[in-house]
Amino acid sequence: MSRPIELHYWPTPNGWKITIMLEECGLPYEVKFVNIGKGEQFRPEFLEIAPNNRMPAIVDPDGPGGKPVSVFESGAILQYLGRKTGRFYPADERRRVAVEEWLMWQMGGFGPMLGQNHHFRNYAPEKIPYAIKRYEDEADRLYGVLDRRLQGREFVADEYSIADMAILPWARHYDRQGVDIEQFPNVKRWREAILARPAVQKALEVGADQRMDLTTDKEAQAVLFGQRRK
Repeated sequence: MSRPIELHYWPTPNGWKITIMLEECGLPYEVKFVNIGKGEQFRPEFLEIAPNNRMPAIVDPDGPGGKPVSVFESGAILQYLGRKTGRFYPADERRRVAVEEWLMWQMGGFGPMLGQNHHFRNYAPEKIPYAIKRYEDEADRLYGVLDRRLQGREFVADEYSIADMAILPWARHYDRQGVDIEQFPNVKRWREAILARPAVQKALEVGADQRMDLTTDKEAQAVLFGQRRK
């Protein structure tokens, strides 16, 4: 029996990607909470496995050759777990390319742009109309790209995959992004179908009681929004 994977985690969209994959695969895992609002991501022991001081990260005690391996960056973790289990990450090259295209689309665009959207709409101490409109417009564009992709498809790469697991957490709270989900019926249908999956529901509850309110927690804001080179 495989030993539990250590998951260094906080309940955010990037963290949820990994709990979804672990739950969908039925892999045993042990959560190591990294309270990003208290600066725990800067602890030396965490930086040993996540040098970019960002969670999530994993340590798999049963890595290649039976030796422990650590992986940081959520997209890389999803790919690693897909290769390890042979699930949700097809071996066929054409199908794998489609999954990787949409995984990279999320990593390079959907996640970062919606993260900026969240910041300027919900957390910035000064409401800057230009910045809010800039990221609301980009959110609208990205949801449009996703909606077109899902036209006539159940999932972004036809079969449920790590690409869907990466995108879904960032589409979970569309209402906080100034997005009218009714304008994106394919995304709405896809989103509701994935959220109905028992493994996804369980994954999204991991650490739910730990979440902070960044609109009022000034200490957490200072840690998260004032980071510079150490």
